[in-house]
Amino acid sequence: MNRSDRLDALRGLAIVWMAAFHFCFDLNHFGWLRENFYRDPFWTLQRTAIVSLFLFCAGGGQALAVLGGQGARRFWRRWAQVAGCALAVSAGSALMFPNSWISFGVLHGIAVMLVLLRMGLSRAAAPWLLALAAAALLVPQLLSHAWFDTRWTNWVGLVTHKPITEDYVPVLPWLGVMLLGFAVSRRWPSLWAGTLARPLRPLAVLGRWSLSFYMLHQPVLIGLLMGAQALGLRPH
Repeated sequence: MNRSDRLDALRGLAIVWMAAFHFCFDLNHFGWLRENFYRDPFWTLQRTAIVSLFLFCAGGGQALAVLGGQGARRFWRRWAQVAGCALAVSAGSALMFPNSWISFGVLHGIAVMLVLLRMGLSRAAAPWLLALAAAALLVPQLLSHAWFDTRWTNWVGLVTHKPITEDYVPVLPWLGVMLLGFAVSRRWPSLWAGTLARPLRPLAVLGRWSLSFYMLHQPVLIGLLMGAQALGLRPH
């Protein structure tokens, strides 16, 4: 399957935005900033936009993979990498945030949604895909039950309140965003065809290594801030 520079660049943009967001979050965690990342719309809306970009690109990538005839072996190899990294994120977050560790974040969500796509949704006709996307986005606004509030069940998304966790990307409503990315890219693959302007090419390179960057950027950023504190630099 050939890569799409344009789709990779969009994913790269999401990564740069994510890294900047996480750096601000880390500055806040270590006391260099005083911001409410959990309630302030300036930060919560950014998070929503970043996750939406990631999932839209993931759906688009799957559409191009299906159109390009990607085999099951290649799909499951990549899926195993995503799932393995999701488990690593859970373990790492449990060490740093024992009271709000990540049990179902963005990588967990992508892993489950990719299976749903691969196991049947990718074969649905466009009207059905769009209907399912709309339902996925709307149902959590209309239905909820306390049974879904545990860590074992909140991955569905029909919770009565957001769980205490550093990252939470449940199947509903976020499957709707991935389905939109899949439907749009399958219907209009030409959106991602063609060359990329030279200034944007670094974003495409970054987008091809999105999973590696995702796993490495936080340890690097946190390490730099811990190093700065060890050198005697302290927030005022």
